Amino acid sequence: MMKSCLLGLKLLADLLHFVVLGLRSKSSLAAENLFLRKQLTFYQERRLKPRRTSDSTRLTLLWLSRWFDWRSALTIVTPKTFIAWHRRGFQFYWRRKCRHGRPPIPLELQRLIRRMAGENPSWGEERIADELLLKLGLRVSPRTVRKYRPKVPFGPTSKPRCDQRWSTFLRNHAAVIIAGDFCVVVTATFRLLYVLVVMEHASRRIIHFNVTAHPTAAWTLQQLREAIPSDHTYRFMLHDHDSIFSAGCDASIAHLGLEVVKTPVRSPQANALCERLIGTLRRECLDWLIPLTEEHLRKTLRLWSAHYNRGRPRSSLGPGLPEPPVNLPVPQQCRRHRFDRPGRVVARPVPNGLHHEYGFLACAA
Repeated sequence: MMKSCLLGLKLLADLLHFVVLGLRSKSSLAAENLFLRKQLTFYQERRLKPRRTSDSTRLTLLWLSRWFDWRSALTIVTPKTFIAWHRRGFQFYWRRKCRHGRPPIPLELQRLIRRMAGENPSWGEERIADELLLKLGLRVSPRTVRKYRPKVPFGPTSKPRCDQRWSTFLRNHAAVIIAGDFCVVVTATFRLLYVLVVMEHASRRIIHFNVTAHPTAAWTLQQLREAIPSDHTYRFMLHDHDSIFSAGCDASIAHLGLEVVKTPVRSPQANALCERLIGTLRRECLDWLIPLTEEHLRKTLRLWSAHYNRGRPRSSLGPGLPEPPVNLPVPQQCRRHRFDRPGRVVARPVPNGLHHEYGFLACAA
């Protein structure tokens, strides 16, 4: 930077000197030119080696060569060297004029990406990009988010699932499939609590959850009765071989108009969507707190499930939300990385600051 400033100052001084010389008479300039040539001939006769020319001197000589026939006046270097100077100057000009790559995104958007990554340590670049697109209308690619977010020293991500048969089955029947599974939570007093989660495959929506310290088949059946409405359109209920889902429980589920599909033994990937939901529940909620009581855990899950259904973007939905609010979709901005109207980005902590939901608040006219 300092070198460029010095080069600019030297070029400006040479330009001012040229303007001053342009105000003098032609006879005075011719006499001074002959005077300088005689001195240069003296140095050539003594065979004195001139000092290495600076960048400003080269640019000045190249610019002055446009005003006369420089071939008869060139003495300090060969014409080949002088032409090479001109070529390098031409390359430097077009390199400055035609910069490669995409221009950087606005500083305000860079700060917003860092803010979202700092406030939500468990979010990845796709999650942040989906949040910007769905909530704020700013289209930013995950690779751009990865460039500007703080570097996270975590290990490589898990490999994607490659079971094509079950994925094809789930895509074709997602609208009529619900799935359920249990997970275990340890309280502050080392008490084991069991969380039942029931989800809908098509929308990835949590349709029911509850907590108990003593799970039984009767309790599980009652939870399914509360989760499944009488006018439902579901056809299949997917769960594993847990002993809680007894034969009597499955028979009662069939009376609700559902066909029970049990996953193979030791094959959690067969119920991949529900397992992914429980994994998300752990990574984004349960791993960040220690429940004190059963009611404390139930209240926390109630807040997180509302955020999951209404505020957490899902890449598998487009991106989209399981239960989108009425003000979605947000119209995209005409300019890719800037807002079309003045305002500010507001954050709403959920639940209790563990995550944040973002929205755009326009300034009052």
